[in-house]
Amino acid sequence: MGRRGRLARKRKTKRRPLWRRALRLVTRGILLAAVLAVAWIALYGVVAPPTTPYMISEGRRVGVTQDWRPMEEISVHLARAVVAAEDANFCLHWGFDMDAIRAAIAAGAARGGSTISQQTVKNAFLWQGRSWPRKALEALMTPVMETLWSKRRVLEVYLNIVEFGEGVFGAEAAAQHYFGIPAADLNPQQAARLAAVLPNPQDRSASNPSQSVLMRARSIAEGAATIGADGRDACFAR
Repeated sequence: MGRRGRLARKRKTKRRPLWRRALRLVTRGILLAAVLAVAWIALYGVVAPPTTPYMISEGRRVGVTQDWRPMEEISVHLARAVVAAEDANFCLHWGFDMDAIRAAIAAGAARGGSTISQQTVKNAFLWQGRSWPRKALEALMTPVMETLWSKRRVLEVYLNIVEFGEGVFGAEAAAQHYFGIPAADLNPQQAARLAAVLPNPQDRSASNPSQSVLMRARSIAEGAATIGADGRDACFAR
């Protein structure tokens, strides 16, 4: 083919429309973000999260205390109490408790339906608040985390990054702050009081509890004993 023929062919070849090229770039960006998100979740399945977006925010505001502890160094009483308080069917669901979600919808804003798995995703990877973008990302990332992590790992990460008081994050910092003891030494009553400050730790105290916190702690202690007796702690305590 001569030069004139090649030029004619180039003129006939149409460039892709701008919108199609833009769509291709957006698609590649979304796929790259998804791959990075999965890699991030997989990494935290074996490595302790060094910090979280919320800890960074609170660190700038009031300072943060946190000491990571493996599950073996956290009292099983606290694990049971937190599960009883926040997500009694933690060992039974795949990241979403549909019964709790339906109950939350029926109750309107009076109660929440988030599982410990969802809260772990929110606390470890996302930002606080009730925006739809965050909820959408949470819904996408929770099944991925449940697939890649064991239930015991989910609870271990949660217990190490959840806020128990203003600037107090994780079981070890909370046990030291409120009771002056390691997280491994928490008894059932102390564990229930710590669980009772959730999900409003900045307005509640485990060491100087209000009457409502004491009543909630008693209820949590009973719930913790129940899930220990009926086997609903099997995924993390056995």
